[in-house]
Amino acid sequence: MAAMYDLEPLAADIGNAYLNAPTKEKYYIITGPEFGSLEEGKIALIVRALYGLKSSSAMWRSHFAATLRDLGFHSSLADPDVWMRASTLPDSQDYYEYILVYVDDLLVISHRGQEIIDLLTDKYQYRLKDVGPPKRYLGAIVGRYDKSGTKTWYLSAKDYLTKAIPIVEEHYGALKKVKADTPLPTNYHPEDDTSPFLNDDEAALYQSFIGTLRWAVELGRIDLTFGVSLMSRFSGAP
Repeated sequence: MAAMYDLEPLAADIGNAYLNAPTKEKYYIITGPEFGSLEEGKIALIVRALYGLKSSSAMWRSHFAATLRDLGFHSSLADPDVWMRASTLPDSQDYYEYILVYVDDLLVISHRGQEIIDLLTDKYQYRLKDVGPPKRYLGAIVGRYDKSGTKTWYLSAKDYLTKAIPIVEEHYGALKKVKADTPLPTNYHPEDDTSPFLNDDEAALYQSFIGTLRWAVELGRIDLTFGVSLMSRFSGAP
């Protein structure tokens, strides 16, 4: 979308996100010496969605969703964390503005992205950090390059996998670098495997590696999708 309409995405992180939302849970604390001598020993009610409370994540999501609706955005049916709003470019071309939300990470795709950021800061009093063109998003490298005169954006899982591979090698030694056409052999059928089940520690490790691979798929390694999906079927008893 950004490349199609020659837009400059903006990324931002919402500081202390949960604390912007109220909580419905009934909790209190007895204040300690850190509150000062006049307030120490008193009962203080918890009114904000503190990190660690059961409902804080849901309360924050609901709170920020209300903000986005107030800005005129609505949630996508395909992904509830993708928010969209009909808009018009300066050249009178109709399109949709997008805000991608992952907990407290935002990615704004709009011809007036800075205006949206300013509204979130000034009107809604969110404390936004690291505002600017995206360089990383959810562990992926975000970059831009010119392709035949067209500015194009990309996501790369290179850094994520570069950090993940040494963790695998800690358990299995140095991995052989082999060029392959497919992630798994074309005639591989794991359902025919008759080897013993893994013990609890080995099973936990298997599940951890599956999680690593699934996130690599999310970050753009779609060539791994089938292989990871196939092996994920055996996560319950690998």
